[in-house]
Amino acid sequence: MPLFALICTDKADHEPLRKANREAHLAYLNATGCVTYAGPFLDNGTMTGSLVIIEAADKAAAEDWAANDPYALAGLFAKVRIEEWKKVIG
Repeated sequence: MPLFALICTDKADHEPLRKANREAHLAYLNATGCVTYAGPFLDNGTMTGSLVIIEAADKAAAEDWAANDPYALAGLFAKVRIEEWKKVIG
């Protein structure tokens, strides 16, 4: 199954919104069974976005998965970029 990278950028000054939805976001990542890697981008220790690598049938399925992430539903992201990704090392 193809891999997709979700590159998400938080809206400015939305760290409280991120923290308020973090448990639901982590539960979603763990419950779906398609997440290969995931973690936040940091700027001097402050979370500013996310990188999530998922397995999905196609880009439309990856977009649907991303749209249902609790962070997305809460309006945390200013931008979400979804790209098919090929693992080479690791």
